[in-house]
Amino acid sequence: MKKTILAVTAMGAMGFTLTSHAQSSVTLYGLIDEGFNFTTNAAGNRGYQMVSGDTAGSRWGLKGAEDLGGGMKAIFRLENGFDTNTGRLGQGSRMFGRQAYVGLASDYYGTLTMGRQYDPTIDMWSGFTAAGNWEGDLGAHPYDTDNADYDFRIQNSVKYVTPTYAGLTGELLYGFSNQAGGFAQNRVYSAAVQYQMGPLAAAVAYMKTNNGGSTFGGAMSSNEAVFTGTSQQNIDAGVSYKFGDKATVAFAYSHVDVYNPTSNAYFVNQPAAGTQNSWKFDNFEVNGQYFFQSNFWLGAAYTFTHAHISTTTGSASPNWHQVSLMLDYDLSKRTSLYVQGSYQHATGKTGTDFDNAYIFGSAAPSSSCNQMVYRVAMMHRF
Repeated sequence: MKKTILAVTAMGAMGFTLTSHAQSSVTLYGLIDEGFNFTTNAAGNRGYQMVSGDTAGSRWGLKGAEDLGGGMKAIFRLENGFDTNTGRLGQGSRMFGRQAYVGLASDYYGTLTMGRQYDPTIDMWSGFTAAGNWEGDLGAHPYDTDNADYDFRIQNSVKYVTPTYAGLTGELLYGFSNQAGGFAQNRVYSAAVQYQMGPLAAAVAYMKTNNGGSTFGGAMSSNEAVFTGTSQQNIDAGVSYKFGDKATVAFAYSHVDVYNPTSNAYFVNQPAAGTQNSWKFDNFEVNGQYFFQSNFWLGAAYTFTHAHISTTTGSASPNWHQVSLMLDYDLSKRTSLYVQGSYQHATGKTGTDFDNAYIFGSAAPSSSCNQMVYRVAMMHRF
């Protein structure tokens, strides 16, 4: 009798465990992107480098969900970035620098998350660019002015994503400054709408920062901000069309305003304090992918960037032209080999670092108006 009771009790415990497992899930995942880069002009020299995470940031992460009933579930994600060559943590040596959030998700009410996460311009617009979709650094717009290449995340943020209705999805985010008496000091707010129906997709997005990067613990960390100034706004739009399983063509536009800028994270020589009134950038990009086979494709992109630089002594209008290519062959669903190349030509006559070409992924900014970068690499997902 005692053996029967013990057996029933054990089976009940096993059943409970299996049920709990079915209602909750935790997934470990990751990606390693490793390759060799050659830069034709890096501060006047040739550059030979082993570079990790140029096309897709090397990472590992945990994500999970718990079914709460009634179509509601609790979700979380902790994602780490790292350098394969050195083992160092990425994103300012943060333990979970890529993403760290918790929230609630419902098919009916939408998704609400809190923590360190991507803003709506990344989630809904960057995928229309080569940098944000398939190419990474070598396809980024000059200085990644619009953050299409995932330069920064938003800290202390609350984000809401609507359910999808008739192909439309909306997204809102607010990043708190976390400063007593400084509510608007280093805060971020952003919104986007995306439409997708059949082969057609389109999106518009907006982001505004106040004193972004002025503090480490604000919405935009001081060691991640591309620009530091009193305010910045990004206005983005994109559209793409898929031609069956063979090809996709996309157009992306972004307008960026930086007011009273004091620094550019990628400048070698920073401007003198108080000399800059505003920096404005317009990026126009067309890109596409063509699949020779499902596991073998070619991507190409062209970007024209026009800027207006206003200073206390005058103004200037530098331009950049950038062309990039990527050829990818998938050995399996998890492992890929690829080659990339990018060429940039700058036409500025500002007397500043804006006059020198600088491709993301290069060893250093060029000492001239031209630069080329080539990459041969391997990517593995797990």
